[in-house]
Amino acid sequence: MNMSMNLDQARLAMIEQQVRPWEVLDPRVLKMLGSVRREDFVPAAYRQLAFADFPLPIGHGEIMMKPVVEGRLLQALAVSEGEEVLEIGTGTGYLTACLAQLAREVVSIDLHEDFIASARHRLGLAGITNARAETADAFAWQPGRKFDAIAVTAAVAHVPSGFGRWLKPGGRMFIVHGLPPVQEASLFTWRGDSLHGESLFETDIPYLRGAEPVAQFTL
Repeated sequence: MNMSMNLDQARLAMIEQQVRPWEVLDPRVLKMLGSVRREDFVPAAYRQLAFADFPLPIGHGEIMMKPVVEGRLLQALAVSEGEEVLEIGTGTGYLTACLAQLAREVVSIDLHEDFIASARHRLGLAGITNARAETADAFAWQPGRKFDAIAVTAAVAHVPSGFGRWLKPGGRMFIVHGLPPVQEASLFTWRGDSLHGESLFETDIPYLRGAEPVAQFTL
């Protein structure tokens, strides 16, 4: 059995034994997870763990989310072919590639220049042409446009209302918020001039730089 066969079997096992049992049943999402080569987007040292059911360290104290969390994120956002998506936190570029398979266009930003450089390289090798990655601080960046969906790949202590203003009317945002060890993954919809949330599941992931909890000092 050759290596590519092993990887294909591992990818199928990831979908059937991890993602699908976590109630990710959207056929477009499952098909896309089967076609995007996750192993090409993980750090080289962790390639053999590309389909494991735990987060992978990628540097700068950041992680690549577990496949089940990525699957739930993609299903919750329900991105359609004509939509434009913003990703806050590019990381390795894997979720960028997944979103690009579902959307018309993806703009992805990350604070770390080395993440952006490697993500651009990986996206290029994967033949992804409808995603643009750029170095930016989400709390200082101005997109100058609005999006149908926003995927935030790191946690926030409190949901920034400013992110909602980057959504078109009825636009959706996936974001993890709250305090560890039990943070809440939610889908927010922009209606009128405010965000309306729906809780999806509990998780625990690192914070977006600048969105950490404020330390509480007691005497």
